[in-house]
Amino acid sequence: MLEKKYLKTKNTAKVTFIFPASLEAETVHLVGQFNDWSETELPMKRQKDGSFSLTLDLDKGTNYEFRYLVNGTEWHNDWHADAYIPNPYSGDNSVVKV
Repeated sequence: MLEKKYLKTKNTAKVTFIFPASLEAETVHLVGQFNDWSETELPMKRQKDGSFSLTLDLDKGTNYEFRYLVNGTEWHNDWHADAYIPNPYSGDNSVVKV
């Protein structure tokens, strides 16, 4: 799930990425174009309800492809993403439009 808060005084938006508790993960990392697809740079924080979340400041007017890396081995999409784009690994990447 994605939550967006647009800042009037800046050319950025605060985008919160939320990985649901129903998918039962030990660890979740946010991986995408905004961090050069680093699989370790953006660990998500577990919330009290068992979900994971992370907020980033992203540039307005830009689309970013991303995925969730769960437990270091499983790739998941965000089923509430703004769009999906095929990737070269026989799957799709989630897209957030800021």
